[in-house]
Amino acid sequence: MQKQIIHTELAPKAIGTYSQAVKVGDTVYLSGQIPLLPETMTLVDGDIAAQIRRVFDNLQAVAEAAGGSLADVVKLNVYLTDLSHFPLVNEIMAEYFSQPYPARAAVGVAALPRGAGVEMDGVMVLG
Repeated sequence: MQKQIIHTELAPKAIGTYSQAVKVGDTVYLSGQIPLLPETMTLVDGDIAAQIRRVFDNLQAVAEAAGGSLADVVKLNVYLTDLSHFPLVNEIMAEYFSQPYPARAAVGVAALPRGAGVEMDGVMVLG
């Protein structure tokens, strides 16, 4: 199967040796997004809620560049430097997703790139 590299200027550029997403057949693997503003590559101003929203906006931009939307996400992984923010992730996630929700994991981590408080990646199936 042929793989297609997905890229959009509406999400942060990759800051390492990876692609924003890779499409293989109808499956799209979305790389981890932190709350960077695509225009400046700096962390979004504001609290953890602003960071969570920015991550969802970044994922949404990459999903759309791949020909889908967040509604096509079947698996979402959430990484938090403070698991007490998990209820807020649920609250904000409901603004971006509707039922049936994707499968999901939430993991507490010691640190994330650029001092971010949240990172998310996922798998999307088109069609």
